[in-house]
Amino acid sequence: MKGLILSGGRGTRLRPITYTSAKQLLPVANKPILFYGIEALAASGIREIGIVVGDTKHEIMEAVSDGGRFGVSVTYIEQEAPLGLAHAVLVSERFIGRERFVVYLGDNLVREPLAPLVRAFQEMEPNCQILLARVPNPQQFGVAELKDGKVVRLVEKPSKPPSNLALVGVYMFDHHVFDAVKAIKPSWRGELEITDAIQWLIERGLTVRPHVIEGWWKDTGKLEDILEANRIILDTLEPRVEGELEASEIHGKVVIEAGAKIVQSVVRGPAIIGKGAMIENAYIGPFTAIGDQVVIRGSEVEHSIILEGSSITDVGGRIESSLVGRNVTIYRSEAKPRSYNLMLGDRSQVGLI
Repeated sequence: MKGLILSGGRGTRLRPITYTSAKQLLPVANKPILFYGIEALAASGIREIGIVVGDTKHEIMEAVSDGGRFGVSVTYIEQEAPLGLAHAVLVSERFIGRERFVVYLGDNLVREPLAPLVRAFQEMEPNCQILLARVPNPQQFGVAELKDGKVVRLVEKPSKPPSNLALVGVYMFDHHVFDAVKAIKPSWRGELEITDAIQWLIERGLTVRPHVIEGWWKDTGKLEDILEANRIILDTLEPRVEGELEASEIHGKVVIEAGAKIVQSVVRGPAIIGKGAMIENAYIGPFTAIGDQVVIRGSEVEHSIILEGSSITDVGGRIESSLVGRNVTIYRSEAKPRSYNLMLGDRSQVGLI
């Protein structure tokens, strides 16, 4: 089997961060989201992976390279425009050939191991296997209707959902999906929808097998979803201290990477402090990921993601539920404590009053 990771989206819901960074490379627990997908496919025994790229192709190619460090071989496939998930599958036909394959959305995180599902797909040989998750807001997703354990209908973001089973961003196909994509028409969004392609398979009597996952799943297209994924992943970390501690307190699950220095500060986990970071006279609260070379002095940060090279100095209030881009400078200009909720792009500079 081969793997196909779709990473051509522009990440409009995460601007301004995604004006300067591919959304699939935003870090969760200090690891790019895209890497979790590559690792999941590699752990399933898949060794050939195609990555569909768009405007941010150079950034993704630089981050992933040939895939060797993940134990896989990566081929890059260009999509001229974000014309839908099904279109991204179609432009990969030459890479896939006649093999069965797994499609993994590059901005999704799925906690359930894929290896058993990949084995089931190979052994049972359906034409398609879809992953589903029970959600409280199915009208925001593609939704599946099941009957007697079989998929009978898929609807994209229905106003009246037929079930609470949302399509997770992992699909498994055989070569029939290419016939389906060639047969369907663009939706009102001007995109070729993967739900329409799978519905085409169903209507022609091909086998679409559902699997309802029990673990969590996150589509990290919005700020609150990235912060929630960061919270979940941080809670799975094994405590580790490789940096330097000086007159500081560490509580709970905390990872301090090599070269980091914690001085007269409190770090309360789950949290991760990146390589070469400096935390001085500060408080780092639970569910916080501090990137490499970040400097935090005289400030409090909680339930946030601070990307590499940023600096937060003498902020009177606590920064919480925030995503701060690379090389951002945040400083206090006047004393007026308050809580700040921020999403800042790379190289921003903010004076708080």
